[in-house]
Amino acid sequence: MLDDKDIVKLIEVFATKNEIKEMISNLVTKDDFNHLQTSVDAYAHKADTYFQEMVMLSHKVDRHEKWL
Repeated sequence: MLDDKDIVKLIEVFATKNEIKEMISNLVTKDDFNHLQTSVDAYAHKADTYFQEMVMLSHKVDRHEKWL
């Protein structure tokens, strides 16, 4: 069975709910999230443009193959 010393040791090892909230609030701020969201949006736009260009290039090659 656990005695008081064991319980104190367990409490020292595990983080409390408030400590976890503090760590999360320190890690992620709204500014950081906004920068991350902006970066992801920019990457998605570039990827979409690239895929559209690849589709157009594929159609162009198909047309050329038909002509030949």
